[in-house]
Amino acid sequence: MESLLRLFDGFVGLLDLKLLSLMSLSSVLGVIIGALPGLTATMGIALLSGITYGLDPRYAIPMLVALYCGGIYGGSNSAILLNIPGTPSAAATAIDGYELAKNGMAGEALGLARLASFWGGLIGVLALAVSTPLLAKIALKFGSWEFFVLTIMGVMICGSLSMGELQLKGWITGFLGLMTAMIGMDNMTTYPRFTFGSLNLMSGISLIPALIGLFGLTEVFCVMREPKQGELVVDPKKLRVSIPLVEVFRYWKTTIRSAIIGILIGVIPGVGEDVAAWVSYGAVKNLGVEREMIGKGSKEGVIACEVANNACIGGASIPMIALGIPGSGAAAVLLGGILLHGIRPGPLIFIESPQFFYDYVAMQVLANFMLLIFGLLISNVLIKVLLVKKDILMPIVITLCVIGAYAVNHSIFDVYVTLLFGLVGYVLRNHGYPLAPFTLGLILGRMADENLRRALTLNESITPFFTRPICIILWVLIVLMILGRRRITGANV
Repeated sequence: MESLLRLFDGFVGLLDLKLLSLMSLSSVLGVIIGALPGLTATMGIALLSGITYGLDPRYAIPMLVALYCGGIYGGSNSAILLNIPGTPSAAATAIDGYELAKNGMAGEALGLARLASFWGGLIGVLALAVSTPLLAKIALKFGSWEFFVLTIMGVMICGSLSMGELQLKGWITGFLGLMTAMIGMDNMTTYPRFTFGSLNLMSGISLIPALIGLFGLTEVFCVMREPKQGELVVDPKKLRVSIPLVEVFRYWKTTIRSAIIGILIGVIPGVGEDVAAWVSYGAVKNLGVEREMIGKGSKEGVIACEVANNACIGGASIPMIALGIPGSGAAAVLLGGILLHGIRPGPLIFIESPQFFYDYVAMQVLANFMLLIFGLLISNVLIKVLLVKKDILMPIVITLCVIGAYAVNHSIFDVYVTLLFGLVGYVLRNHGYPLAPFTLGLILGRMADENLRRALTLNESITPFFTRPICIILWVLIVLMILGRRRITGANV
């Protein structure tokens, strides 16, 4: 009963005209960012986190959540109309969505994607509301030993679903992120580490400027070297978006299965919405009602992908809120934005900020309804936005990156940090190193450092890391991941 009352208070707290206006604006902005090829939800959250730094958290955090939900959905628009996924999570949607558009069903495909995203998002929020308090209660039994091993496992999981050499590269970038987080004065003795005498590095690497560089400037650099975007397959003046409710209810089994897949993959740290969409697409190819049509313009294929990648938002939020470990790259940047505004997700969230979880659930529900409403209202405008040339768009994005980086601490040094991490991200991407593990390592680094040193202070021996029951289970999972990688590599050879 108390939980229901707190959730009700969360919804009541959102009944603020200014807050609703800002969330609406962020939702529309998220859809546009997601739809534009080369701009991602992760980049949008990073930019908005810096720009909203001075804003009241009561307004800033709902804006970030609305942009997150809108950005994941937005990628399906360019995927269907241009065959160019606006976000990685929409890559699977493009396969059947673009075929439907070529067959004269672009409006229906867009409507299906919109409604599927809505249902996937709501089911993901339901899982978030039910699972997070239970996981947080279990996490309260964790000590410093368990949290240190958990951070290591979180970084390891980032590369666990990749194949061959890419899996090892994911682990490498993850530990590079952990090392980068060590820069600055340590929290226990205030001893400077890796600062090389620089006063600017004494406080460490600012998270938001680093993330803006990794996901903002890196994307700009990569997009500018890519060929021109595709052509619209429909006349914008003749496009009419419809919401085919009958089709969604016809494929209700696919909707439920894809939502479960999205939630479960979202819970795995560092994996993300794109993996959820591809796994769901693979499932529908084998178990779908119209398996023979998958890849040739199947409505079921569009529904499966969009339900999964939006349900993954709720799934990725479960470990983010309960453990302080994000389930996806976008959730990792969102976590950085939440931390920036003074809220610390993790096992103590229900003690330190007991109302925040219920507020967050209410934000997600409202963001999904806004996605459904504004997704319809801005359809024609969105098509015109898709026609904007990248030569015009990218300089605007670079300017926003610089403004967002500077706004956090009003420091020109943070702008240099953004430029440096943009170049680092570009080099890593060019050589096949994924950026999500680096982000996870950068965010979890301080947590790993503090818990390791606290554990060694409480007990000078390292034996508890290998003798406590939960630690043993986590180490076994880590070893299994390493052995699994060796088998995959051996098979490839």
